[in-house]
Amino acid sequence: MPQPTDDSRSLGAFAPALVLLVICLIINYVDRGNLSIAAPLLKTELRLSPSQLGILFAAFFTTYTAMQFVIGWLVDHFDANRILAAGFLLWSLATVTTGLVWGFTLLLAMRLILGIGESVALPSCSKILAMHLPEHHRGFASGALMSALRCGNAIGTFGAGFLMAKFGWRPIFIGVGLVSLLWLPAWIRGMPRNGRALARSVAAGPASAAILRQRSFWGTCAGHFSCNYLFYFMITWLPTYLVLERHLSMTTMTGVAGVYYSVDALSAIASGWLQDFWIRQGYTPTLVRKSAMAIGFSLAAVAIAGCAVAGPNTYVLWLMAAGVGCGMTGPGLFTFPQTLAGTQAVGRWYGWQNGFANLAGVVGPSLTGFVLQWTGNFRAPFAITAALCIAGGLAWVFIVGRVEQVSWAPASEASVAPVSAHA
Repeated sequence: MPQPTDDSRSLGAFAPALVLLVICLIINYVDRGNLSIAAPLLKTELRLSPSQLGILFAAFFTTYTAMQFVIGWLVDHFDANRILAAGFLLWSLATVTTGLVWGFTLLLAMRLILGIGESVALPSCSKILAMHLPEHHRGFASGALMSALRCGNAIGTFGAGFLMAKFGWRPIFIGVGLVSLLWLPAWIRGMPRNGRALARSVAAGPASAAILRQRSFWGTCAGHFSCNYLFYFMITWLPTYLVLERHLSMTTMTGVAGVYYSVDALSAIASGWLQDFWIRQGYTPTLVRKSAMAIGFSLAAVAIAGCAVAGPNTYVLWLMAAGVGCGMTGPGLFTFPQTLAGTQAVGRWYGWQNGFANLAGVVGPSLTGFVLQWTGNFRAPFAITAALCIAGGLAWVFIVGRVEQVSWAPASEASVAPVSAHA
């Protein structure tokens, strides 16, 4: 393998746009996680059952997941920068409106709209990184974005959690949604320009069916599903677990959950940087990226199982270990499809991968709610999550092929082109 060029200028030139994307994803995950932080308050105020809470959590993922298959195609054919801006506007307005509505039905409608708006974020970001950064800088950039997701949870938990405990949940939803709109003019001014590159990418892109014939595509879908199941379990049910199972107050819960999300965030960006470092030393992306996934999922599975059976003095340590493992798996969700698909098809590959993977968001939160209502504790939900972590690690290592770009045939030739060796 030839030694990659350590050209820091490419990352430096992209840095302003990367900072804006980081801020965008922080806001994205503050907005989607606010309902989980407010759940104990909502449960009391609106007299919601655990199963109704699970439905509200899952509603977001229903529209979010369905739209991934649409957005993936859109960002391969149109300007991802502007698609991102339009979705940002929609989800910010949905956040504001959530603070104004009453009743389960209207809350459910706002969660569905929020899912449509937020569906643009990750496929757009993946496309933008693939078009502007080489392989040996994508790990850090991807880790920064995945860290932003976790920071969004931490900021939402620390900030919004404490404020909700003091002022109630409605003012926080309204305030966060309105302040978020300040990001839009900054993005319009600072977004990267890529019109010519987009036109070349569309012209050389493969047929959509060619992506679905790749074995590696289905491996990334399965692995991403497992990662999302763990990640969304922690986003949606961790606050309620800490309050109901560990008997923490709202204030103490926000502290513990916020530290967990912070550990997860630091692990993601550190893992991405380390992966790029080893690739610049000459190790193959296959070895580096797959090793990170194997270690991360193994650590998460053991830690989640430990947390389920731990006593009151040790469960926090197991929880933080799970955060380290979950964070390690984050950068690969972006870097694998960026490398395998290339700029021609990364929008569809990642969008569809994320769509299948986010079925975990539809199934997981509601399944947890029903299992919790049936068993009366969190042991079974933790066991299910740990098992899926093991399955996810196996998928990334054994189903996904070599981490190198697929040799795509142009769309016009796809009907007669042979299937790639990666299939």
